[in-house]
This record gives sequence, structure tokens and C-alpha cells, in this order.
Amino acid sequence: MNKAINVILIFLLFPTMLMSIYVGLDLPISFLKTTGEYLPYKFEIFLGLGIFIFVLLLRRSIRRWMGMRIVSQQKKFKWNTEVSPERKRRVVTYLLLESFIMTSAAVALYIVCDEAWTPVLALIISSADNLFFAIIGYAKKGFRIGLSKKALIVADREVTLLYFKGLRKVSLHQQTIYFDYIKDLQLSFPTNSIQEQDKEKFYQILEKQMDPEKVFFSKMK
Repeated sequence: MNKAINVILIFLLFPTMLMSIYVGLDLPISFLKTTGEYLPYKFEIFLGLGIFIFVLLLRRSIRRWMGMRIVSQQKKFKWNTEVSPERKRRVVTYLLLESFIMTSAAVALYIVCDEAWTPVLALIISSADNLFFAIIGYAKKGFRIGLSKKALIVADREVTLLYFKGLRKVSLHQQTIYFDYIKDLQLSFPTNSIQEQDKEKFYQILEKQMDPEKVFFSKMK
């Protein structure tokens, strides 16, 4: 989900930046027979882009915070632990990188065209949210993995939720655990999210949640 949102965000930033350049530099728009400064409905266009970007990033933020909140309720899980130090460092690095890119894009937009304040505001709010999420997740040990009777949830930069209903096969290949469901659906998550000393216990508890008559559980080592 996070990758998809980043792709959509980049896709939205292209027309936003193009619009900002035309308006901010007052460039001629020949097919409309006007210039950027006198472009009709420019406020409405910037407002629409800003709202679209904000809603997109807000949806991701809500999912992240909800995932962290759910997995922090450790008593509700049969097994619950922090993600591995390697994964934690990578998550924080990516969150800071995302924040830096959004802040840079916001500053660039505002320098070129101060009328693009709605997309700028959306990016700044999301950048601050990323920083806050990284700090809370790291300091409060919020990046965790939880295993319950019904599902496996990994909550860090992304939220991976793997239900056991409809599951047909669980297999390990290299550094990834694959969950194969009915109707040819396959989901996965990386094993490097789990600390090395916890992996054996995790596999044992995971296998116990499966019905051996319905789910093929490959040997994991």
C-alpha cells in the first residue's frame, strides 16, 4: 500500500508543479490564449490538488497509527514483539527520507508559486506526521509484530495484515514467508522483520494456529 501511495503522490506532484510553474512565472498558455497569472479557476485547481494530496496522505497516516495502536495491545496476541533492530533502522530511515522529500517538494512549490499553498500545506502536515510517527515508533517501541489466533499483523512503516481464514499454504523462501489463499491470492512479509532469536518460537506458534487438514505448513528453519 505504501508504495502505491508514493507512486500516486509522485503522479500528482507532476501536474501540481507544472501548474505552479505556469502560474508562478506567468508563462503563456497558448491553447487557452492567456498566461499563468490570469488562468481562470487557478485557486480551485490548487485547492482540488491540495485536498486530493491531503486525503491520500491522511488515509495512509490513519492506517499507520491504527496499526501501531492495535499491535501495541500486547495482551490480545499470543505472540508479540518488536521488529528486528535492522528493520527498525530501515523503517526510520525511510520515514525520514519521505519526510525530507515532501518538505523539499513543499518548499520548491511555495518558492515557485505561493498561490499553491494548499498542496504545500498538505505536504508539510504529512511531513510532520512522518517525523512524529518515526519518533513515537522508535522511542515507544511501537514498530511491532503481533500474532493472534486469527491473523498476523506487522505494523511499522507499512501495515501488513494476514488473516488465516481461507489460507491454504504457508511457505518460506529465502527471506520471505508466503501465505497462499484460495482464488490464487498470495500475500507475504519479510522474515528480517523478526529478530533472529525469536524466529523459531514464531514459526512454532504460527504453525499451531493452522488447521493441518486445511493448511499445508512447510518446514521452516
